[in-house]
Amino acid sequence: MFRAPLNLFRALAIAEAISWTLLITGLILRATADLAIAVTIGGGIHGFVFLAYGATAILVAKNQRWGAGPTIVAIGSAIVPYATIPTELWLHRSGRLDGAWRLAATADPRDGAWHDRLMRWFLNRPWALAILLVLAVAVIFVVLLIVGPPGGRD
Repeated sequence: MFRAPLNLFRALAIAEAISWTLLITGLILRATADLAIAVTIGGGIHGFVFLAYGATAILVAKNQRWGAGPTIVAIGSAIVPYATIPTELWLHRSGRLDGAWRLAATADPRDGAWHDRLMRWFLNRPWALAILLVLAVAVIFVVLLIVGPPGGRD
């Protein structure tokens, strides 16, 4: 399913846009029908997908060897509603999502770095990578839930 960075990044970019729709719908329902639970549900889903998209953007940026600019744009696009879709289109059209996962070392001297070796180890064990990413996102999500929502609690 995610045999290439493009597939994974595109799936999470679309999921992030959908999660914005859930959050905005929840805000509208809270304002018009006094359904505060809608924001809790939509916001929770959006928050988790937001973090998963950020983790995916970092993984793909590392694999594709993006510079700081495209990486910051990719991560920052999650802050603006629906911006992950045009960002994914831009990255794809500019060739930044071309290619496969870097599963083996090449002659490139950057492949000798410890973090590149670690990334390849995880990429060659996709279940371990998936578990690690889900656990990392879940821990960050729980910490943020404990800290509380932006603007404080009512």
